[in-house]
Amino acid sequence: MVTPATTALAPQSAADTDSSHAPATPEQQQVFAAIDLGSNSFHMLVARMDGGTLQVIDRHKEMIRLGEGLTRDKQLREDVAERALACLERMGQRLKEMPAEQVRAVGTNTLRQIRPESRFLPRAEHALGHAIEIISGREEARIIYLGVSHGLAIGDKKRLVIDIGGGSTELIVGQGFTPTLRESLHMGCVSMSQKFFRNDRIAAKQMDEAELYGAMEIRPVRELFRQSGWSSATGSSGTIKAIASVVTGEGWSEDGITRESLDRLREALIETGRTSALDLKGLSEQRRPVFAGGVAVLNALFKTLDIRHMRASDQALREGLIYEMVGRLEHEDVRERTVATLARRFDIDTAHCARVRNTALHLLEQLRTHWHLHHPNYAPILGWAAELHEIGLAVSHSQYQKHGAYLVANADLPGFTRQEQQVLSALLLGHRRKFPVDTFLALPSGVRDCARRLCIILRLAVLMNRGRTGRVPQPTVEASDDTLMLRFPVGWLAGHPLTHLELQEEAQRLAPAGHGLGFA
Repeated sequence: MVTPATTALAPQSAADTDSSHAPATPEQQQVFAAIDLGSNSFHMLVARMDGGTLQVIDRHKEMIRLGEGLTRDKQLREDVAERALACLERMGQRLKEMPAEQVRAVGTNTLRQIRPESRFLPRAEHALGHAIEIISGREEARIIYLGVSHGLAIGDKKRLVIDIGGGSTELIVGQGFTPTLRESLHMGCVSMSQKFFRNDRIAAKQMDEAELYGAMEIRPVRELFRQSGWSSATGSSGTIKAIASVVTGEGWSEDGITRESLDRLREALIETGRTSALDLKGLSEQRRPVFAGGVAVLNALFKTLDIRHMRASDQALREGLIYEMVGRLEHEDVRERTVATLARRFDIDTAHCARVRNTALHLLEQLRTHWHLHHPNYAPILGWAAELHEIGLAVSHSQYQKHGAYLVANADLPGFTRQEQQVLSALLLGHRRKFPVDTFLALPSGVRDCARRLCIILRLAVLMNRGRTGRVPQPTVEASDDTLMLRFPVGWLAGHPLTHLELQEEAQRLAPAGHGLGFA
């Protein structure tokens, strides 16, 4: 479901409990891999962190055209699926010996659309040998900016960053390493080429229609970006790098992409008239089938956002993933900031939530072995769920667990993948009242058991701190399969009949879900 150590929840693997697994050497600990599974191509980057900069060790790229295989009912054609899986197996061979916490694979626009019942994602994870995250468009934009900004000179001026992918285009405005405005538009080089430049034809009418469509997609956010105060524009992705290579190779621009050089490129495409006949300096044969769609997208952006010059960046999503992995290992996790921001925004009782968090982590520590919760990602997700479990009170006290689950599932949470939000939402929904068995059954099979067990731990932590006094003893807990036994100091439960009654009611609520609860 999600990537070990870089995401908050991961399927338990044999490596998590194998004490004979040799620890990574200091040199290995500095090597990271990022895999970008885009709508047009799959990319793998392996790099070593050296003094704060990335030293590339290995790259691998294949044009998969995943977006071309997406059917109207959001399934993936089997021939395209097989092509993608074969590529992932080749990448997996290179990554076989790398620690899971130093590998991060993400899927973008097309993988966001594929229906879960197609079962493509589990097959892809098996082929790669690592879990794959599906990230939202706005999260993709944030990570792209992180990668691009590390390759630019530090300064106080705002800058516009644009990334044209196969199925989506990300727009970001930021200062330094911080994005201040992010958006993802539903257009890319593959989707635009399929829609407007089919049958090998490139005509003026088609180009006009494609650019008008692009302008319509940009229109809802046009004024936000035009008035955001950016002073320079940078483009990332293969599409923009290919366009920059062509306009400089043909002598239409000396530095990057200018509006004039883009106009000349547009006219050259129309004059050629056929995709298969394109013969431009700097344009690869693999890029040719989706080049016209990419040019139409960039033309629409230049005109609508009044861009006059753009430089191309060699860094983007993959580099951003690696910089973020390094940050997480050094305890600089944007998800921590996101949770803290939510707590402030919804005026959560942070002192109480901290007590719940401490109790939950105390119980988790005792249950790691019996419930196979060794992976280091389980503590963060449980801690964040404890910190946010009362967020729904901002809507209503009645059934606030449902309001909280909805907020977390649908909010824009920087740093969190869709799958992480899905699991976090399930924990919030299940932290009180009836245990939502169906919600956990709807989670991917690899994480159902661990998510369900984390939820039970959270439920007990919330129950024991219900008095909000901070004077609850930390019980010991033992597990036998799915049955728990809580032991309090001698005589404590007798002196706290309300807690005793609540534990009896909790045992009744957990029984239909197949869990036993005893206490003494």
